[in-house]
Amino acid sequence: MKQVKLKDKEFRLSYPEAEIQNDIDLVASKINHDFAKSGEVPFFVSVLNGSFMFTADLLKRITVPCEVSFVKLASYQGTSSTGKVNELIGLNENVTGRTLVVLEDIVDTGITLSKLYEELRKLNPKEIRVATLLFKPEAYKGNIKLDYIGRSIPNDFIVGYGLDYDGLGRNLPDIYTLI
Repeated sequence: MKQVKLKDKEFRLSYPEAEIQNDIDLVASKINHDFAKSGEVPFFVSVLNGSFMFTADLLKRITVPCEVSFVKLASYQGTSSTGKVNELIGLNENVTGRTLVVLEDIVDTGITLSKLYEELRKLNPKEIRVATLLFKPEAYKGNIKLDYIGRSIPNDFIVGYGLDYDGLGRNLPDIYTLI
């Protein structure tokens, strides 16, 4: 589909599924290389809801032994960030001394990532790395290093491939930009 309508908004195709999958291949290759070299077992922390598709597709490509868990944080309402992050579901596993890899669908302002990073530090991991499918450098206000980036994109509102507009569009295999 070249365009989709969700509620009162129109979106145009901007990032086809084939390109998404190619970018995930590159991220997985870098992660596999890094952890095969170190011999560590990464502990992936997937940030729901948006990262569910990225996490599933990425983990199918991870060839080193690994573990995964999920956290749910929210800072969006409609098409803009509320500026406040609400932790909804926490991490229950013991990650002391482990290398964590946070899996984000998108890093824009960095507010959600900063809050999560702060909470994860309290659990005494050895290291925290960040892997994101999408990065909006123009919007980023954080100072946390992003270790694995699928693609840098403009500061536009997007939906699809796990990303939503008021709960809709997560199921789309492609990514669309607000017109």
